[in-house]
Amino acid sequence: MRLSRVHVDTELAEGRVVALPKNVAQHLLKVLRLRPGAPVVLFNGDGYDYHGALTSNRDVQLERREAALAPSPLRITLAQGLCRGEKMDLVLQKATELGVTTIQPLNTQRSEVRLNEERQQRRMAHWLQVIAAACEQCGRADLPQLLAPQNLPQWLAELSADANAQRLMLDPLGDTSLSQLQPSTAALIVVGPEGGLEDRELSLCAAQGFTRLRLGPRVLRTETAGLALIAGLGCLWGDLG
Repeated sequence: MRLSRVHVDTELAEGRVVALPKNVAQHLLKVLRLRPGAPVVLFNGDGYDYHGALTSNRDVQLERREAALAPSPLRITLAQGLCRGEKMDLVLQKATELGVTTIQPLNTQRSEVRLNEERQQRRMAHWLQVIAAACEQCGRADLPQLLAPQNLPQWLAELSADANAQRLMLDPLGDTSLSQLQPSTAALIVVGPEGGLEDRELSLCAAQGFTRLRLGPRVLRTETAGLALIAGLGCLWGDLG
């Protein structure tokens, strides 16, 4: 039987009885049809998996704590231009599976998605659920940090210095290829939305030390480009090789 592994936003410890959120309990009981005594693994992002069993009260009795998968040795921040619903969900899901450390949604000139405060709050809550579900599936016990959307110029102006991080922006007309990059332990990636970044935005990024990187001869969609680069860097310097 496949072991059920779920994320909960609460403190976990060996010997503790954890009350499951209603939606989590319904998924385990109604969808997966688990019964009292069934093994369940909980995690909350602290880097550990907590093994336990369902109780008759729909709680989980935790029995032991185990170290989960180690985070990727390559620290990647993905600054993704906001794109339409399912595309953004896909980027968040797969970037989490590939081991990114931080995700920064960006408002750009060509972003088709515009979020007011109320809609942004709903989107952030939804995105966090997408990330947590991706961690449940892939075995991660550390959740990537999801930052609130920012306008690209403001984000660039507030970037902290990190001498070890490769600053890369994807551009089909870029003059640097993946094979020309120098090894690094960290990377900061900028990906435009549908339609890409405008020339002024590319110039702003270049002024902050971002290399205009091309990924082969084909023009990749926004939901493909960043993921392809993350996978490539993971093979070169991370734990995908």
